Amino acid sequence: MKPALSVLDLAPVPSGTPACAALHRSVALARHAERLGYVRHWFAEHHGMPSVASSAPEILIAQVAAATARIRVGSGGIMLPNHAPLKVAEAFHTLNALHPGRIDLGIGRAPGSDPRVTRTLRAFDGGQFPALLAELLTLSRGDAPPGHPLHGIRVMPDDAHLPPIWLLGSSGASASMAAEAGMGYAFASHFSHTPAAPAMLAYRERFQPSADFPHPHAVLCVAAVCADTPERAHFLAGTLDLMWLRLRRGEFLPLPSPEEAQAYPYTETERAQVAHYRELTVVGTPEAVARAIRRKAEEARADEIMLTCNLHGHDARLRSYALIAEAFGAA
Repeated sequence: MKPALSVLDLAPVPSGTPACAALHRSVALARHAERLGYVRHWFAEHHGMPSVASSAPEILIAQVAAATARIRVGSGGIMLPNHAPLKVAEAFHTLNALHPGRIDLGIGRAPGSDPRVTRTLRAFDGGQFPALLAELLTLSRGDAPPGHPLHGIRVMPDDAHLPPIWLLGSSGASASMAAEAGMGYAFASHFSHTPAAPAMLAYRERFQPSADFPHPHAVLCVAAVCADTPERAHFLAGTLDLMWLRLRRGEFLPLPSPEEAQAYPYTETERAQVAHYRELTVVGTPEAVARAIRRKAEEARADEIMLTCNLHGHDARLRSYALIAEAFGAA
């Protein structure tokens, strides 16, 4: 059975484009993805990065859900240590009330930002993630016993509930937690060199059914660049090469254009670093990309592939998603 296709959106900000425009492009992308047959559209949470405009996923989720009709919309994810669990519960009760049956709550344990921004957010330590998640669930259910600090606190709207929860991971650490809690699991192979298959297998082996997930559901996130010719695809992927190199050096800038990347004077060491990161991205024609995605899905036993196409040009980005959908048979 072929896995479903979905979108992971960071609301990328290309050089020469206002950040506000990136947000409007995310709405256009979601409508485009819905027409193409993608099943869900998730927003990542990052802070203080000029190349990423998705700093407030819950607001983007509300906007995109209102602008579409069928596609599921959610977070990929809400970085729980950055937030009070009560605030997350209230936001996603509200979203689920406004768009019942269409909202997903993907949750991660990493801060999604640099240490200065993490301090500014007053973020919790990542080691508190299990306690934060337990608090989120207790608040949403309203089942804290008498004498418990959370007893009597009501999450409004109290006639709604949390949408299905997915735990996000990039190393396998969250796989068992997601399985034992009967939640979905998403693995971030778009930025992690850790093989996904062991984590996916652990998730399936330990899975306990729940009301939201009678069966395990594993999502594999994949970075992809697709174009009509191999040459065009590799040219467009130059944006990601230079972006990764800059991030490694601590340079936070908007996405470079393919022309900027082509003109950049890479040293031999930098070329080796770029080649290492390029291994994480599927680049090529529709047939080649679809073949590589199927292979990754089979190796990881993924139920769903979530694609991120962080290209400089908006039209090239839309085209990449369209070509993959058509080659994959999702349309």
